[in-house]
Amino acid sequence: MNTAEAAVSAPVTARVAGRLQTILVLAVTAAIIGAAAYFISGPGQPGGVSQVNLTGSVAGAAPVVGAVPPNFTAQTYDGKTVSLDAYAGKPLWLTFGASWCPDCRAEAPDVEAAYQKYHAQGLNVLGVFISESASDVQSYAGRVGFTFPIAVDQNTQIASEYRTMGIPTHFFIGADGRIKDVRIGALDPATIDSEVQSILAH
Repeated sequence: MNTAEAAVSAPVTARVAGRLQTILVLAVTAAIIGAAAYFISGPGQPGGVSQVNLTGSVAGAAPVVGAVPPNFTAQTYDGKTVSLDAYAGKPLWLTFGASWCPDCRAEAPDVEAAYQKYHAQGLNVLGVFISESASDVQSYAGRVGFTFPIAVDQNTQIASEYRTMGIPTHFFIGADGRIKDVRIGALDPATIDSEVQSILAH
């Protein structure tokens, strides 16, 4: 390389290095802002979701709005047998969660409050708790004061069938047995009221 070529190459190299440095600074800044936003808002906010690792079969069709959800039979944390078929002809809020899920814990009082408010009008709530033992679910349900049944899905068999990739996930099922809406993430009280009233109206 002669002197003239070296003189041209040096500014080009400097410009490329400068651009890379600017991109790196912007990326680090964005990461800091994102982390700050997370720690300010944190988990447990409306719309929040905790990831679930499914270990069961996902061979069938995923349940969607308008479809009849797949039946299942499971044991509740207190040893009772519960099945989806038992709710035939009744409005049902099927909610997937866990005691280890921050967003589930955040919405728990509102779920129980809605059950207390609308149960006399015909609302049924069935919880499915994922990836934890019956004793853990029982301990948590006692602390929170849940009064609706909660099935234990320690091996994510039910969650897999319902393609529950994150919790909380809510299936609102009408008295006709069809899914009216699916909500993923923690719900605020106004959304809960709207969804519950919708399935009670049909």
